[in-house]
Amino acid sequence: MSISEQIVRDLVANNIAFVTTVPCKQLGGVIDAVEAHPDIMHVPANKEDEGMGLCAGAWMGGKRPMIIMQNTAIGVTINTLVTLTQFYRMPLPMLISYRGELKEPVACQAEMAVHTKALLAQLNIPTYHFHKQADADELDAILKYTFMCNKPVAILTDATFWGGY
Repeated sequence: MSISEQIVRDLVANNIAFVTTVPCKQLGGVIDAVEAHPDIMHVPANKEDEGMGLCAGAWMGGKRPMIIMQNTAIGVTINTLVTLTQFYRMPLPMLISYRGELKEPVACQAEMAVHTKALLAQLNIPTYHFHKQADADELDAILKYTFMCNKPVAILTDATFWGGY
């Protein structure tokens, strides 16, 4: 089983029935696996904050949501995370490609990597960083945690987790 299939298996096991995504090369395999799974409604979004709004609607409609995105958009999601997701105590697992770390080939991506964890910490969002594929064994517990606590949780996956670029 591929790591992307393992991730989707954990989503389904935790009754995540709605996933929105923003295109990302690193997360492409997971996005394809989400799209192919019959138990998950996949709705691509144009922007990450728009995707969070879609997740809020899914949650209010009785579906467990998730967003798949890049860390480079954390800055544009802050208002939505605070005034919608956190204020209304909505669980939101965020699978985030952590661009700008070791093995990053695009220089401009490195700048946001410097700020990602600090911004998430400032928002009091629990953050887990997957460096190697064995780290994904924690995903099931992380998903259970976010739905038990009714809060957003960030799962950062860097290039080493995905096997490089």
